[in-house]
Amino acid sequence: MNSNAKQATRNLTLFGFFSLTASMVLTAYEYPTFATSKLHLIFFLILGGIFWFLPVALCAAEMATVNGWNKNGGGIFSWVKHTLGERWGFAAIFFQWFQITVGFITMIYFILGALSFVFDWPELNQVPVIKFFGVLIIFWLLTFSQFAGTKYTARIAKWGFSIGILIPSLILFILAVWYIVKGDPIQLTFTPHAFVPDFAKLNTLVVFVSFVLAYMGVEASASHINELQNPKRNYPLAMFILVILAICLDTFGGFTVAAVVPQKELSLSAGVVQAFNYSLLYINPHLGWLVKVIALMIAAGVMAEISSWVIGPSRGMFATAQQGILPKWFRKTNKAGVPIPLIAIQGVIVSIWDAVLTFGGGSDNVSFFAAMSLTVVIYLVGYLLFFIGYLVLIFKKKDLKRKYEVPGGTFGKTIISVCGLLVSIFAFYISFVPPSNLPRSSDKAYLTVLIVSFIIALVIPFIIYAFHYKLNHGNDDGNGDQPKHLSAQDIIPSVPPIARGEHHIIPETRIK
Repeated sequence: MNSNAKQATRNLTLFGFFSLTASMVLTAYEYPTFATSKLHLIFFLILGGIFWFLPVALCAAEMATVNGWNKNGGGIFSWVKHTLGERWGFAAIFFQWFQITVGFITMIYFILGALSFVFDWPELNQVPVIKFFGVLIIFWLLTFSQFAGTKYTARIAKWGFSIGILIPSLILFILAVWYIVKGDPIQLTFTPHAFVPDFAKLNTLVVFVSFVLAYMGVEASASHINELQNPKRNYPLAMFILVILAICLDTFGGFTVAAVVPQKELSLSAGVVQAFNYSLLYINPHLGWLVKVIALMIAAGVMAEISSWVIGPSRGMFATAQQGILPKWFRKTNKAGVPIPLIAIQGVIVSIWDAVLTFGGGSDNVSFFAAMSLTVVIYLVGYLLFFIGYLVLIFKKKDLKRKYEVPGGTFGKTIISVCGLLVSIFAFYISFVPPSNLPRSSDKAYLTVLIVSFIIALVIPFIIYAFHYKLNHGNDDGNGDQPKHLSAQDIIPSVPPIARGEHHIIPETRIK
């Protein structure tokens, strides 16, 4: 590929890449969940930000800039593959991809809740049939909008991040300051013990999972690093800015909702809109129309988040297809380089989840809560592989060249990555604690459904690997290396050049 062609693929600016990543991580609709912890939210956000989010961002920044690790899309598949082996790399990207198929449903539920408030149409968020088709319509429209490629995804992310996340968060913070200065009632009690949770009570710590979840996804945008301008400088810089902004916005947003909205009236799906409603109506009872405008803005931000997630993990799965792990059909792309077959399969799975969760979900429904917890534990397994892979990199592959390194030398890298690994293990463990809003009589059924579902989901990528990869690679040892007495071309002549170890770059029409 000539230099002009290479340059043509670098269509993501620092702000464009930052917006795409931020729209995958930062969300205003998480604020009500944080608010349920009251002042504990500050402790949990700082703890999760420093000991989990920061390690993920730093380790991802280093692995994303290792020479040769980001061809054909890169991302967590490439990182884990080069450290733990191809089988584990495929499992890691599969877990990242699988969890978002459920996550799409919860995100669109928020959009429907906001739209039902804006248009005074409560049935949109209450009648299962209407809700089911509402999810389908929004998801597929957003999916089709991504068929034009990353260039347009970045544009959607820029506008969505600014309009739906940054501006509403700033407005909410300003309103909260105004609310407090005026002397209106504050729903929080400021005492020393109110900031630090009681670690002796496990139920108190279960909520920490939601704070870890709020930071998940920062590494998913690394699959776009080949399209980022000056990735040596811009990728680590984007990660640092995002970590700081995430901690600040989530802290201010959660604190504002907790201070303004009474706990007994707080809605997890509409708490942000409630906070704007309380704040604005205290200022002027005739500002109800402005609440609806802000609700639309936040809904636009969530749509941008969905748009970013539609392509990100799928592009990582596409990298596995390019290396022969998935059938050839999954290697097909359109003119913009979007893997349409993978996106279509993703859409089918999301549609199935839509039916299961909409028609089977209730406040005391075991399957609904088990499905939500399943997304958490599956994604956390991917993060466990991520951190273990990073430890392998710094101890066994320390001589590999990279454009960025986590500060502190081997000692500092170890401390940072182990912190992230330990928090991931802790979050994984407490994810199996039954939620407090589930009847205690359902605890056994809940755990049974969750554990069985988790085991099934856990083995799926390894079954796929065994049937599709081993079938084509015969004598491969499962780590992506061929037996020395045979050439790769003799064994797998039909696999693309990159899977045979040749350093060819996919034409720009396939990776835009």
